[in-house]
Amino acid sequence: MYPRQKTNKYVLAVLGFYLLCYIVPLGFRDLCVPDETRYAEIPMEMIAGGDWISPRFDGVRYFEKPVLGYWATALSILAFGENNFAVRLPCALAAGLSALLVFLLARRAYGKKEQDETTAILAALVFLSCMEVFVVGNIALLDNLFSFFLTASIVAFFLATEATSGSAKEKYFLLASGASCGLAFLTKGFLAFAVPVLALAPYLAWQRRYRDLLRMGWLPILAAVAVALPWCISIHLREPDFWKFFFWNEHIRRFLGNNAQHKESFLFFFLAAPGIFLPWTFATPAAFKGIKALWHDPGEKGRLARLSICWLVLPYLFLSVSNGKLLTYVLPCFPPFAILTALGLSHVLEKEKESVFFRWGALGCAFFFGLLAVAFLYFQMFGYKDVRLFSHPWKSVMAVNGFVFMILLFLWTSKCSAERDKILMFGLAPLLLFFVVHFIVPEPTVEAKAPGPFLEKYGPFVKGDDIVVSEGNTVGAACWYWGRRDVFVLGNSGEFDYGLKSEDAQGRLLDEQSAAELIESNRGRTVLVGRAKKIRDLAEKLPDPIFQDESGPYGYLFRRY
Repeated sequence: MYPRQKTNKYVLAVLGFYLLCYIVPLGFRDLCVPDETRYAEIPMEMIAGGDWISPRFDGVRYFEKPVLGYWATALSILAFGENNFAVRLPCALAAGLSALLVFLLARRAYGKKEQDETTAILAALVFLSCMEVFVVGNIALLDNLFSFFLTASIVAFFLATEATSGSAKEKYFLLASGASCGLAFLTKGFLAFAVPVLALAPYLAWQRRYRDLLRMGWLPILAAVAVALPWCISIHLREPDFWKFFFWNEHIRRFLGNNAQHKESFLFFFLAAPGIFLPWTFATPAAFKGIKALWHDPGEKGRLARLSICWLVLPYLFLSVSNGKLLTYVLPCFPPFAILTALGLSHVLEKEKESVFFRWGALGCAFFFGLLAVAFLYFQMFGYKDVRLFSHPWKSVMAVNGFVFMILLFLWTSKCSAERDKILMFGLAPLLLFFVVHFIVPEPTVEAKAPGPFLEKYGPFVKGDDIVVSEGNTVGAACWYWGRRDVFVLGNSGEFDYGLKSEDAQGRLLDEQSAAELIESNRGRTVLVGRAKKIRDLAEKLPDPIFQDESGPYGYLFRRY
């Protein structure tokens, strides 16, 4: 096969993987609470209210994040309508664009010189087929967009370091790096500055380019400030308290506070790493030998390897120091992992043709996912505490087919003789499973996390002058599915804590007694919705409803008074 034909085959394979796993089934799943309904509702309130400066959720101020992620989702909703596809599309596109940047960066160092771009294409596939990248890329969260802008910032700065010192090309890339950093800041805040500095400053020091630490820094800073400043000033003029809350609560307290949200130990990300990097966890021993050889290379491959090591290791350590942790926080570390894995494996397989570590990694993957398939079948057949994943046999069949396809491709990988085809088959192995999971979300998960169909059933019966009360976890869903921006919050204020303390939101937070009083004084036009377990716990303190329905013991309850 000629190199160009082979390259085209790889391009089609990776593009097909992305479309089938990230784009085509994007709208089939209902939105999950609380995150997806929140990141759908805030942009919707921007559209409905015409306020694109100050984020609001359920009509009250919501200052946990800056504004760019909401803008992206709002534009998608305006383009494609109020639906699941539009809400999730910006996240899926961000994953695809990050993969494109991974390809372009690896291609510059690897593909052009050898007239064979397959290694760079495989780097994009490694990225897209990592477990966490796939999961987060199909959920409406801000992390994918944030990671994309950080990737763009670091890639542009690296390209500037490869350009002639002081040239127009260097300045162009430095400006692009700073602008991307500014966009990352507008997506999630000050962490946008920490990750590029942690990756790029040690890289320049490793290259012994100490003067460039200062010489190349000022232009990106100016560009980042120029991009972020207009909204920063606008939100300060509109909401003078925004920066105080956002900086201290969302950064200092989360990073250092003993009461940090999502508090975990230092080892949290390290213990999670084998799972979030699947299936490539099993290939890293084989890749390490190639990475070790590459980082001593004096050419561009070596420089890219050294950058990727700094980019992966130091932000990972920095995020591990933070008291508050979620698995999505380490998403910016996946592009360098993909580059190192693809380049390392390609180098080893080119030199050795047959890597024992890689073959055993493929067999290890086949064995591991075989065990998962057996565990799935056992759980499905016998259940656990009378709970089964699926009540429809076709869903079980689809899941088994996904596992079988994956296992067969891993076994094929262990026998394949063409070195880069081995990596391609390894990366494509999760294809069918990643595709079918969109359609076979376990029914207990749907019952507990996706109240959309249940709320839509009662949407026509909730009139405009009705008073709607919801416990905090379900507020976003009530707003999104019923088009309400005046829902009363029952119980813990949670993420509404700041907004509900505002003068214009007085009385919106209810305890059991005030909720009972509100219901009694508005008999005939009060609706209560929320998690069934939560509302049942409050049942003795609330009046008896005239109508009640629930979606299941672990689902949601609707009451009319």
